[in-house]
Amino acid sequence: MYTSPATRSVNAYTQQAAASRVAAASPHELIAMLFDAVDEQIALAMAATEARQTEQRGRAVNKAIRLVDEGLRGGIDLEKGGELAQRLDALYQYCTARLAEAHAKRDRAMFEEVRQHLRGVADAWNQIRPQ
Repeated sequence: MYTSPATRSVNAYTQQAAASRVAAASPHELIAMLFDAVDEQIALAMAATEARQTEQRGRAVNKAIRLVDEGLRGGIDLEKGGELAQRLDALYQYCTARLAEAHAKRDRAMFEEVRQHLRGVADAWNQIRPQ
């Protein structure tokens, strides 16, 4: 697939801007960015489902699962986090399993369910933002 030089330049700039945002972000902001990225990938998976674009849906679902598993779940300290950490871990496990099931069944409602679960946690996370 051909990519124009202008598109490659925009992509490089976008990647550099994202890297700069990550480098300057606080730990709290990094988690918020993870929630945003997961939400974006789920939206892409839903759109690809509607458009019957299996490959694009698969890529978006895989990215969303990795972001939840490696990013959100990976940041949980189960030893120090107590019951809340255990509940978040269970929710994230459920979400990754449900994303895989939504992909296999091409089920937009399942994608939306996961999206709503994660939005609830993201909203709570944003409310405890340090000043």
